[in-house]
Amino acid sequence: MTQPTPYGGRPLMPAPGAATPELRVARFRPHARRLVWSALVLIGVAGAVGYFSGNLPAPFEDWMLFTAAAAVVLLLVVLPYASWASHVYTITTRRVIERAGLLAVRRRELSHVRGYAIQVRRGPVQRLWGAGTLVLSDGVDSPLRLADVPSASLVHEVLVDQIEVSQILAHRDAQPLPPGVRSV
Repeated sequence: MTQPTPYGGRPLMPAPGAATPELRVARFRPHARRLVWSALVLIGVAGAVGYFSGNLPAPFEDWMLFTAAAAVVLLLVVLPYASWASHVYTITTRRVIERAGLLAVRRRELSHVRGYAIQVRRGPVQRLWGAGTLVLSDGVDSPLRLADVPSASLVHEVLVDQIEVSQILAHRDAQPLPPGVRSV
């Protein structure tokens, strides 16, 4: 049996009856625009520390300035960045995975084979940045919400393609093999 030529980097279809390997298609985080305020705070704190270091009024000392600056940077820069970095979306050839959380990790999965509806929501600011929110609903579980996804239209196309390929493979593998053909 010959395999069709892959189009656009699509991997070859496995032989009927053969196990399909799970490959990572995309891995991304929510759009980083929410970190703009953290960057501005970091620049402001660095400027303030540089200006006031050695120029503080009499009752204050430099260690107080550095402690206050460290607290502000921790609360308004490091924690928002860690929260953003801990939220990861992964699309594989079999499922969509959402993983979030700093200390307690929450993980949700949605299989492509089951099929699901994809709804794209884009507000004016999201359209400006090319982002969007994708809501994946299979009608059984609560919807999986991929919030503030960068390049939302591209991710939507990838998800539609993965659903189609997964359902084609599931249908093909459910069919009996012709006589004389062995499964691998």
